Amino acid sequence: MTLQISLTNDDLSNTQYAPLAVLLACYRRHQTLKPLKEVEMAVTNGEFSGCDKLSQVLVSILAGCETLSEVNTRLKSEQALAAVSGWSRYLESSWLSRTLDDLTQKQIEQLRQGTTQIWRAHSQIPHHDWRGYLWLEFDLSGLPCSARAQESQKGYFSGKKTVMAGSWDG
Repeated sequence: MTLQISLTNDDLSNTQYAPLAVLLACYRRHQTLKPLKEVEMAVTNGEFSGCDKLSQVLVSILAGCETLSEVNTRLKSEQALAAVSGWSRYLESSWLSRTLDDLTQKQIEQLRQGTTQIWRAHSQIPHHDWRGYLWLEFDLSGLPCSARAQESQKGYFSGKKTVMAGSWDG
């Protein structure tokens, strides 16, 4: 599959998740999620394998879904994004939820081993020189922000009065 990214007026091939589409194409090309196939799952839906269902749960996380129910509103209509992974569509959240609910302890362990295999293959941790110090910097000084800043709230600054509006009201 050749992945081409460009601006178009064709709504059927547009996706708001273009960066995610590129990442999924890369995953598919390099078979990054292949270890998920090791999870032995009974196929309850002939169109999607157990690996496909687990991969769709991962995609929902990468797409910013905080709960599986958001799959229905965020990903259900994203046919172009689904096609990048070789799917005709995204499953409804209830199918994905049932898939996770039905996992046995053995399957959870297989999933743990598969995900560990994935992150170890792509992590920089094994290449880090652990003989030296690991410097952590903690800056506990507070910074003022605008009252209109996303999820901003009044906080406590030791010995200082805090005002909800910062120095810039934009």
